[in-house]
Amino acid sequence: MQVTDQNKKAWAKAVSKAWADEDYKARLLADPSAALTAEGATIPEGITVRVVEPGENEACLVLPPKPEDIDRIEADDERLAALWGLF
Repeated sequence: MQVTDQNKKAWAKAVSKAWADEDYKARLLADPSAALTAEGATIPEGITVRVVEPGENEACLVLPPKPEDIDRIEADDERLAALWGLF
C-alpha cells in the first residue's frame, strides 16, 4: 500500500486521538479501517489494516512481504532497511 501525505496525517491524528481518548482507542482497535477513514485516510479495497498496541515491555517488528526480486537484492542490512523505509 502506498503511503500518501494525507494518510500519514490521518494516521498521526488517529494515534494522538487514541492516546487522549480511550473510547476512540477502542474503536480504532476494533475497526481500524473505519476509524482511519473517518480521519481522512484512504484505505484501498482489499487492504486490511491492523492496529497493534504493544505493552510497556514489548516491541513490534513488522515483517514486510518478501520482494519478488529478492535474488537481485544484496543482503546488506542498511540497504534492506532503507528499501523498507526503516531508517
